[in-house]
Amino acid sequence: MPTTERLDPDIIGANLKTNRIGRKILVYKTTSSTNDIAAKYAKNKDNDGLAIFTEEQTAGRGRAGTKWHSGRADSILCSIVLTDCECNAELLSLACAVAVAEAIGKPANKQTKIKWPNDIIVSGKKVAGILLESKAIDGSTVYILGIGINCHQKKKSFPAELQQTATSIDIESRSIVDRNSLAKRLLTSIDHWLEMAQKDSDRVTNRWRDLSIQLGHGVTLLYNRRKFSGNCIGVDPEKGLILELESGARKFFDAAHTSIVK
Repeated sequence: MPTTERLDPDIIGANLKTNRIGRKILVYKTTSSTNDIAAKYAKNKDNDGLAIFTEEQTAGRGRAGTKWHSGRADSILCSIVLTDCECNAELLSLACAVAVAEAIGKPANKQTKIKWPNDIIVSGKKVAGILLESKAIDGSTVYILGIGINCHQKKKSFPAELQQTATSIDIESRSIVDRNSLAKRLLTSIDHWLEMAQKDSDRVTNRWRDLSIQLGHGVTLLYNRRKFSGNCIGVDPEKGLILELESGARKFFDAAHTSIVK
């Protein structure tokens, strides 16, 4: 990693062509969790679209309370405040996954893919994760969109138990990614796909299908403490992942209450 590299809100925001996301940008040296900071800003409706970055998290988390591992200045760690969102949680989750995958692009010509509900995959390994949280504030639902993208990690940077399943953009591209440029692409991509979700949800679901590693394959899920196995046949922007179960029945699984069984 270049010793002079740091996330800079002025660089990220310069000529940022977005309508909503990134109108305000904050960069912290260290936080417990960007989602926790974002939740405080979400109490003010005027903070819609606020993007919060940090160089280091002391208590970063993923879904179901799992720990998010990242060294200082190794990643893009970001949360976005959405105080005025017309999308439901399922569609928002799909749009964000597509946006993050497209922002990362193709490291070393390797296609970035989506593993429902919240993982972004390159070469079969996780390069990014998404944590969507909702808060009830003054009778309205606000969303906090948390994103972590592995950038400068080497294989030994990850805990031993993750070294075979996690990767970084630098590892895959065999170069050093510019995090400020990536942050700018991320905000631009999220802005575009959130707008698309509100105008044409079919475009979001179709792009998700293009990038899914699970579509057409067998999947085992844990839903309300029960296991379900079947073939992934699609996704619904309101009801979630669609499985054709071994019994022949079709069932929907929403992201908030479902996890993939490894």
